[in-house]
Amino acid sequence: MAVLEVVKAGHPVLKKVAEPVEHVNKKLRTLIEDMADTMYETEGVGLAAPQVNVSKRIIVVDDHAGSGLIALINPEITHGEGSQIGLEGCLSVPGYFGDVERYEKVTVKGIDPHNKKVTIKAEGFLARIFQHEIDHLEGHLFIEKATNLRRIADHPEEKEIV
Repeated sequence: MAVLEVVKAGHPVLKKVAEPVEHVNKKLRTLIEDMADTMYETEGVGLAAPQVNVSKRIIVVDDHAGSGLIALINPEITHGEGSQIGLEGCLSVPGYFGDVERYEKVTVKGIDPHNKKVTIKAEGFLARIFQHEIDHLEGHLFIEKATNLRRIADHPEEKEIV
């Protein structure tokens, strides 16, 4: 198990479009395992490779509501529908949260850690997590989309959500 350092807002890697992965090898599978360890250790529900200073199109997610760990390489939203507004936070922007409008349902395509093509249909909270993490791969942070952005210290009754 390796817990990686999560880079914070202001780090240049978070503003770059992440590089596509050509083929998942043992080294990248180890990175994916370390990303999952980091996500769980920091009590997150998603993590993108740029957040651990790796400019690759890799995400890990777990909604803690039955999805289990999902690792996707080169994820792409191919369909989105409906609308939801929900509370989001981010491991790279600690101490802040805000309301973000996202699709209610998404279809995400990518490859799994064994280079197999996968398609995932997600809705609600899981759909929100996918959109948040894929935004990281495009160099975007949730604070660019959030309304009513506020500090957790000022609202201790609320917690970081994504």
